Amino acid sequence: MRVTLERSNLLKALNHVHRVVERRNTIPILANVLLKSDGSTLRLKATDLDLEVVETVAAEVSRAGGTTVPAHMLYDIVRKLPEGSEVSLEAQTDGRTLAVRSGRSEFSLQMLPEVDFPDLNAGEFRVAFTVTSGQLRDLIERTQFAISTEETRYYLNGIYLHLVTVGETKMLRAVATDGHRLAQAQIPAPEGLASMPGIIVPRKTVGEVQKLVDSGDAPVRVEVSETKIRLTFDGIVLTSKLIDGTFPDYAKVIPKNNDKVLKVGRGEFSEAVDRVSTIASERGRAVKLALGEGRLVLSVNNPDSGSATEEIGVDFSADPIEIGFNAKYLLDIGAQLRSDTAVFKLADAGSPTLIQDDGDASALFVLMPMRV
Repeated sequence: MRVTLERSNLLKALNHVHRVVERRNTIPILANVLLKSDGSTLRLKATDLDLEVVETVAAEVSRAGGTTVPAHMLYDIVRKLPEGSEVSLEAQTDGRTLAVRSGRSEFSLQMLPEVDFPDLNAGEFRVAFTVTSGQLRDLIERTQFAISTEETRYYLNGIYLHLVTVGETKMLRAVATDGHRLAQAQIPAPEGLASMPGIIVPRKTVGEVQKLVDSGDAPVRVEVSETKIRLTFDGIVLTSKLIDGTFPDYAKVIPKNNDKVLKVGRGEFSEAVDRVSTIASERGRAVKLALGEGRLVLSVNNPDSGSATEEIGVDFSADPIEIGFNAKYLLDIGAQLRSDTAVFKLADAGSPTLIQDDGDASALFVLMPMRV
């Protein structure tokens, strides 16, 4: 194999694929990236056996072929080369090393055989549909913060994608929860989704997709099999195993009859929460919301360092109520709201609260209270 290509193109592709590779690997081949040249392209592939990313870039191919080399080391080498330079990759005749040359720099990397590199065999994809990169990114961004990191409840370690009917409209809905908060977002269902079962996309896959797709209108083809999902966009093919588990009936925790309605400026509220939570020794401490006619008093009391209060004007006319929330969770949800006004629907100090944008039903958030 011998190829030459622009450093910027190679760096961009390596940046996308090398993140999949775990830093510590008991299987040496999994620490490598597969390089395969053919025609006028170079294909790069990396996997951790659960997630696989393939990217194809334009290259000048003098001799077709394939090999594997350490992914993070190759990425670091290319990253440190001068901007605007060209990089040549050439497998040496000894069959054991790959020469990486650019200008006066030359590196020699140990190779492992291409035939040893695993392939994430995806099987037959029975469902296929297309969404825009912006739609996909929106679904992910508005829900991923609520994904559980508790490994024992592995079925919560991802985003649940499924088809629902709202009124007479079919929607593609994304849901994530960690038991303390729940995030739900949805878009109109694209063509081809009718037979898709509910699937749970793992947290690591969600994170990689979020980094790879932009917020534009570029098409993303999504294919789903019994056990895997594949996304194809912008010269990249990402294939991932799905979580084999049953997502809980999340609808049961979404409150339906919360009758105390609070409307507050989203930015003003988030800034106030951020300020008063400074006094807490850790972000997990509760911030108390004391609601009365037209006013909200936020307060934090930390026995070790002091206390803080702030009052803001709000639209609230129900009976007074005091309720506590995790300050970090409030800020996470506030960051996902889009309108100028946030709507809180409350019941009592011990029941979950529903949070939405004013006039926008495309996303909702549920937050469990804390004792204060």
